[in-house]
Amino acid sequence: MSTSRLTLSEQFFRDQADAQATGGLSTVLNRFSLVGRMLASEIMRAGFVGKLGYTGTTNVQDEDVRALDIISNDAVLEAFESIPMVAGIASEEMEDVWISKDGEQGKYVIATDPLDGSGNVDVAGQMGTIFGIYRRSTTGKPTLDDFLQPGRNLVAAGYVLYGPCTMLVYSAGGPVNGFTLDRSIGTFFLTHPDIRIPEQSGAYAINEANEGKWDDKTRAMVAAFRRQETAVGKRAARYSGALVGDFHRTLLKGGIYMYPGEAKKPQGKLRLLYENAPLTFLCEKAGGLGSDGKQPILDIVPTELHQRTPLFLGSKGDVEEAVGRLA
Repeated sequence: MSTSRLTLSEQFFRDQADAQATGGLSTVLNRFSLVGRMLASEIMRAGFVGKLGYTGTTNVQDEDVRALDIISNDAVLEAFESIPMVAGIASEEMEDVWISKDGEQGKYVIATDPLDGSGNVDVAGQMGTIFGIYRRSTTGKPTLDDFLQPGRNLVAAGYVLYGPCTMLVYSAGGPVNGFTLDRSIGTFFLTHPDIRIPEQSGAYAINEANEGKWDDKTRAMVAAFRRQETAVGKRAARYSGALVGDFHRTLLKGGIYMYPGEAKKPQGKLRLLYENAPLTFLCEKAGGLGSDGKQPILDIVPTELHQRTPLFLGSKGDVEEAVGRLA
């Protein structure tokens, strides 16, 4: 069979040869392909059935909640409620962790952002689902300690990108592979095998409207990228407002994604457990780097469920340049 016609399920079967990719892990990953198919359908229909707007409530992050945020979170819980190997789930949309009814038996816990970039739904922009899978650190009833693990402990991570096409990109500790959904038959096929993030090319992605909130070093560092004065070469500016979309482009084309801290919010906006760590896991497996500006993202030991960190993510040379200018 040619690589281009390899299905996601067949790749999971191959992954089982890897010591980290057990049959149980493959089942968990396969459920995220189900989540991807479910949400791709919901997003396509949202405008027709009145699911574009806000609910009038806020989540634990004090962010306005859209109908699709709730739908996406419910889809993740529904997909895993009868999967005994999953003990619990931490989600951006829930203040506390969700514990499976058979949680004491589960060997994995999941950290997820069910729908990153949901604000793009009104303009048919890119959105995504981010997930990280950890092996439990305790036995018996799941505890918060099972989730508060550094990204180095991830056994698998990935994202689903919703846009002109639906893609699932993941790694179970080995290569980063990308699969594209054939909507006509509902199957993901391998289209991007063994992704390696390019060096000396690409774009820089950052919300430059926040410049007035940054410290002097951050402003100077971003200006160096904007003026094409960096040692890594010229970089175009690209920013979509969806972390998954910007990271996907960076992963395939090279460059850097940045969300620095601010003078009044030094920890930035993005969450460590279910955004920064899973995407950095993928980035490093593809040859890139992820940093909070001072240390590798994957070395940070979380102290709380919804902890935030700055994020500098992308090609190794670009991240090293950004961090070096912040030192």
